[in-house]
Amino acid sequence: QVQLVESGGGLVQAGGSLRLSCAASGSFFSINAMGWYRQAPGKQRELVATITSGGSTNYAEPVKGRFTISRDNAKNTVYLQMNSLKPEDTAVYYCYCYAGSGNHYRGYWGQGTQVTVSS
Repeated sequence: QVQLVESGGGLVQAGGSLRLSCAASGSFFSINAMGWYRQAPGKQRELVATITSGGSTNYAEPVKGRFTISRDNAKNTVYLQMNSLKPEDTAVYYCYCYAGSGNHYRGYWGQGTQVTVSS
């Protein structure tokens, strides 16, 4: 089992910045991909950004150039630096990882952290 604990959400004015962190703990041999998703009220959960264990990144179009995903493999932690925030970035942000050992890998979700951007 893997537990993901997110931190860093909050209320910020448009144009401001926030940094989200997500630490993984539990029983696993390795973590492959890690990432962030978000879900705004009345909308489906959507991809924000992902990063592989080798550091390759992928971003959703709306956040390209504003958000940066990174990870510290030694700490099993993934970060999301969010700059130039817009009201439309308001959502619950969920951490995700794909982890396990041997032939047993699966996805895990954090509980979510609220990000609110005021105009």
